[in-house]
Order: sequence, then C-alpha cells, then structure tokens
Amino acid sequence: MTGETVKKEESGIWETVKVILQALLIAVVVRTVLFQPFNIPSGSLIPTLLIGDYLFVSKYAYGYSKHSIPFSPPVFSGRIFGSQPKRGDIVVFKLPKDNSTDYIKRVVGLPGDKIQVIGGVLQINGKPIQRERVEDYKTTDLYGRTIAVPQYKETFPEGTTHYVIERDGDRGYWDNTEVYTVKPGYYFMMGDNRDNSTDSRDEANVGQVPAENLVGRAEIIFFSIDEDASLWRPWEWPSHIRWNRIFERIH
Repeated sequence: MTGETVKKEESGIWETVKVILQALLIAVVVRTVLFQPFNIPSGSLIPTLLIGDYLFVSKYAYGYSKHSIPFSPPVFSGRIFGSQPKRGDIVVFKLPKDNSTDYIKRVVGLPGDKIQVIGGVLQINGKPIQRERVEDYKTTDLYGRTIAVPQYKETFPEGTTHYVIERDGDRGYWDNTEVYTVKPGYYFMMGDNRDNSTDSRDEANVGQVPAENLVGRAEIIFFSIDEDASLWRPWEWPSHIRWNRIFERIH
C-alpha cells in the first residue's frame, strides 16, 4: 500500500467523521432550539393523548431555559426570549420535585389564578368552567378491563375547548380540592384524564410548575401505535398503527 493510498483512506475516514459530527451538531441544535420528539408513556391525558402517541414539542414557544438543553446543564437561570403559556396549552415540563423527569399536562391555571375542583368541576377564580356531557369514552379501569366512562367537553373562559374523562365519576380522589392560588411565575397543570392524573393538585408529588421548568408546547402527533404493540417488531405495525392520529394537531 503506497503512502498516497494511506493518505486517501485517512482523508476518507476524516471526512466521514466530520459528516457524523456535523449531523450530531445539527440534531442537537434542532432539538435545543426548534423541536423535541416526545412519546406518551401514561394515560393521564386521555382522551386527548393516548399511550403510544409520538409527538413534536416546540422548544421556541415559551423561550429557553437550561431545561431546553439536553441534560439541563446549569449554564444560566430563568428564561430568555420567554413568553407565557396560554390557558389550555399542553406543555412538557420538568417535574419540580427533581428537575429531571419529563411530565406532560394541560395548563389550567396562570399566575395569580385561584384554582379549585368541586364535585369534579374545575373552578377558575371562583367560577365553574362550562362543562358539557358528551358520548361516553371507552378506556380501561385499574384492572385493565374495558369500561365506558363519562366524557365532557370543557370550555375555558378564553373560549378554547377540549375533552376530559372522569373514570371515577365526580367522586374521585381529586374531584374535591382546596383552593390553590397560583404563585407569580408559576403554572397550574392538570391531566384530561382527571381521575388518573398526578398533577398540580398533588402538591407533594408535582405541585405548581415554575416557568423555568417549561420545556415546550405539544404541537402535532407524528406517529401513533397501540400501547400493546412494539416498535421493535415493525412487521406488526400495519395492524397496530393508529393511522387516523398521524399528523393530528394537538389542542
């Protein structure tokens, strides 16, 4: 092997390494600045989001904090280019308890709001939100059995609407709460599966979420597959993919 051949091989290897490094850098920049993929591991946002949904979260929606960067390095505090979430947004955030676990819930309370649940009905600043009973929703109970549960269309004061379910009717553990006053710079989060969601009502485990912990806003479902299917068995996908949910906007 001549010296010229060796040089060409070394040059080829270096070019490959540079391409890989450039691709990794682009991926990190996109994930940090623009969009982050996220999958739904639990049923706390049923019926809006299902286990097995894969979605994109916009990182720029609320500006950037250290949690916008992979592994949350302490490079700065607070938010830059920050903007306030709107009531009704579905948001990925870092759990305040450990500042590392990703959670996803709906914003129901803004700074200064008074939030309470009475008889299953969400109250915002002392007024019950509009709640309309619609067709029952089929889900599973604690034992994995399929059951039909009450479903409601909720309308926030700003006019945005979404659907929630009450697996335990209006007598669930968190269907009657104290009044929570949302602190300045914090947000109150709840799941749409009201009786199966660990959220801001549970002050010991979640509580109110500081603005710094917001990661981004859920935007669109790019893939969805039945929860009992496996991504590692692609030959089963055609019968398990939820085709009707792909490219569905999240609201």
